[in-house]
Amino acid sequence: MILLATKGVTPIQHPGLPRRPSNSRKSPVTVGLMFLSAIAILLISLFVAISLGAKSLTLETVWSAIFQYNPALTPHQIIHELRLPRVIAAAVVGAAFAVAGALMQGITRNPLADTGVLGINAGATFMVALSFALWPGLPYAWLMGLSFAGAVLSTLFIFLLGSATPGGLTSMRLTVAGAVVAAMLSSLSTGVAIYFDLSQDLAFWYAGGFGGIEWRHLRLIVPVLLITLLLTIPLARRVSLMSLGEEVALNLGINIRMTRLLALTAVVILAGVSVSAVGSIGFVGLVIPHISRKLVGVNYRLIIPMSSLLGAILLVLADLGSRIVNPPEELAVGIMVAFVGVPFFLYLARKERRAL
Repeated sequence: MILLATKGVTPIQHPGLPRRPSNSRKSPVTVGLMFLSAIAILLISLFVAISLGAKSLTLETVWSAIFQYNPALTPHQIIHELRLPRVIAAAVVGAAFAVAGALMQGITRNPLADTGVLGINAGATFMVALSFALWPGLPYAWLMGLSFAGAVLSTLFIFLLGSATPGGLTSMRLTVAGAVVAAMLSSLSTGVAIYFDLSQDLAFWYAGGFGGIEWRHLRLIVPVLLITLLLTIPLARRVSLMSLGEEVALNLGINIRMTRLLALTAVVILAGVSVSAVGSIGFVGLVIPHISRKLVGVNYRLIIPMSSLLGAILLVLADLGSRIVNPPEELAVGIMVAFVGVPFFLYLARKERRAL
């Protein structure tokens, strides 16, 4: 996979990935083409997602509504007030979930790591359920803050639980601890919903969706998510070395604790804010980083930006599919993503079992 030029350091295989000869490194031209293709696909997906729905609109109408908005025209109102906010949200949130998953997989060396699988999304959802029950009508900014707090607390609990047994924290213990915490918090959220009769309100948060997104929401979540995504780029080199193993990273002068702390901070911000906006959408952070590695290799300076592009594409297309499968009714976006994510998760789990 990656060969280190340091004398005496043995190359370490990234977990969950097939062995490849060292001469199979992606060339800069190939990587550049991959990025250009991903950007082109994302732009096409955005225009198609804005065009299609219960009422199909031409690309010319979409173009004029975006760059020459006329509030007197009904098609322009549909695009500007309904479709454009949800498509922007799908792209940004998709990038956030994908990068959060890539960071989790890098710092834990666990190919099954994901904010949904490890219970971080469940913590954010539980705090949303509590806010609905105890503080109905809470302003959205406060709801976003509580969701972030839930993601932080669940992350701390997962790592404490995984580290409590002799031998310390391992990839398998982290996965098991995350599954336990996710099941516990999901059960608590369901109990809160039943006791306070919030089933209808929380159905959206369980399945995920972009139907309720408005410009006022975007003004809060987009700056936070974009700034956090940009701040993950300086971490990429250190995460790449951590993905090779802690001993290798330490030998090369990487501060393991600080890198893990910074990466986890980025993960909980990305997951907590995203869940507060669109609900708990799983599997994006599980699937996308693996696809990114196939396309650009195992360098996180390439994986992180590629994951952001592919995550945006996945959720934009998932949102589009949720709107056009059974119009005018909408399916939950989480269901559309699960059609891809569940088989992929089972494939990875089986692959890990064979590697043990």
